[in-house]
Amino acid sequence: MAELVEPLEPIEPIEPIEPIEHGQLFIGGELTDPLGKDVIEVISPHTEEVIGRVPHASTADVDRAVAEARRAFDEGPWPRMTLDERIGVVTRIKDGIAARHEEIARVISSENGSPYSWSVLAQALGAMMVWDAAITVARDFTYEETRDGVLGRILVRREPVGVVAAVVPWNVPQFVAAAKLAPALLTGCTVVLKPSPESPLDAYILGEIAKEAGLPEGVLSILPADREVSEYLVGHPGVDKISFTGSVAAGKRVMEVAARNLTRVTLELGGKSAAVVLPDADLDTSVPGIVSAAWMNNGQACVAQTRILLPRSRYDEFAEAFTAAAGALVVGDPLDPATQVGPLVARRQQRRNLDYIRIGQEEGAKILTGGGRPPGLDRGWYVEPTLFGDVDNSMRIAREEIFGPVICLLPYGDESEAVKVANDSDYGLSGSVWTADVEHGIEIARRVRTGTYSVNTFSLDMLGPFGGYKNSGLGREFGPEGYGEYLEHKMIHLPAGGEV
Repeated sequence: MAELVEPLEPIEPIEPIEPIEHGQLFIGGELTDPLGKDVIEVISPHTEEVIGRVPHASTADVDRAVAEARRAFDEGPWPRMTLDERIGVVTRIKDGIAARHEEIARVISSENGSPYSWSVLAQALGAMMVWDAAITVARDFTYEETRDGVLGRILVRREPVGVVAAVVPWNVPQFVAAAKLAPALLTGCTVVLKPSPESPLDAYILGEIAKEAGLPEGVLSILPADREVSEYLVGHPGVDKISFTGSVAAGKRVMEVAARNLTRVTLELGGKSAAVVLPDADLDTSVPGIVSAAWMNNGQACVAQTRILLPRSRYDEFAEAFTAAAGALVVGDPLDPATQVGPLVARRQQRRNLDYIRIGQEEGAKILTGGGRPPGLDRGWYVEPTLFGDVDNSMRIAREEIFGPVICLLPYGDESEAVKVANDSDYGLSGSVWTADVEHGIEIARRVRTGTYSVNTFSLDMLGPFGGYKNSGLGREFGPEGYGEYLEHKMIHLPAGGEV
């Protein structure tokens, strides 16, 4: 997922999408007229022109969608189907995404600026892999078991939690939607999906695929909306579970609002992950691997390796190699398959990144490459791939999530200092270590307090738990651990001699 892929062959720009207009909302499986009149305009981060319009869901639309989901869960067939029947529907959703993956990639690249070559693999086919992995987990999961209790035999059941509010971000919208929808649907839950106003167009494709797959009435609604309506959704008394991906500030607010109803929450939040390069690391493999993990998706990834820790004994050598690699990244139109770094999603993100570049310079860090708008790209929300050298971990550029193509090189003395610096963060989402000694790399991985770690690579495995320590979130996605987040546990005491 992290790789900055080689240009597709043949290298021909993908045709821009025609403007997309949706006049209805997807509620309970049907396109329905909205109850409000507000409209979301989707702006191309490359051209700064309007490429789509969709209705802005209102709080009344939320009430209607939650009521549909509640009825479908309490009275409908979905939670009462056999697991195999639900797997059949979800498999058709997965197959539908596979069949339309190029269309999905093209739309997402147009919405958020993700390079098309990366969108094909991560935004679309990556989402398909998430659906597929969830099916594998569902087949092997233990839903009911008997145990010897202190006072006799007990039956332990795992039952669907109920109505789920799934709030997804703009950076990898289909991938994150799959991480929430797939386990929720497979366990028998019903879902109200809230896509970001920056990337609502691909969500309509998902709605079409779900309907064609035979998802029953009421099981899925899709409501594009802003923060105010999102807050109304997560605070709705008809919602049993919230799964949120976004910023730390927004995650804290979700948790605060959810606490009013004691609604269960899973929060996948930000990151400031460290790639630790040990003195014995191979330059020719570690540099391209880390570059891919740092600048993937234009640096707009919560798991991006944004702090690169280099041993002082080899600092100059590695800094030169990283500077050359970052300076060689191809920046441009996200629909050009040769592009490796596209525009940021919105003008506010461009300004945010440029502000952090200024702050880094004021703090005394040295720009090794980049530092402004790319030459010749005066239109679009572009920021050059920027690499800071001689960064101290106390600097804001090393501590705060920038969410863009701005990366820091931090020198360290010995291995203990490297681990200390890696752990000296409010975040704990991802990380990696690069070394000639894999066993020693695993030892380092055990010492770094973060939810996901890689040795001499960077990846997210959809059959393992993904989530963060500290401010990076609560709960897990993927694997049986993430699947279990959508289930309640019930204990049934059995009479003497009672068996199931």
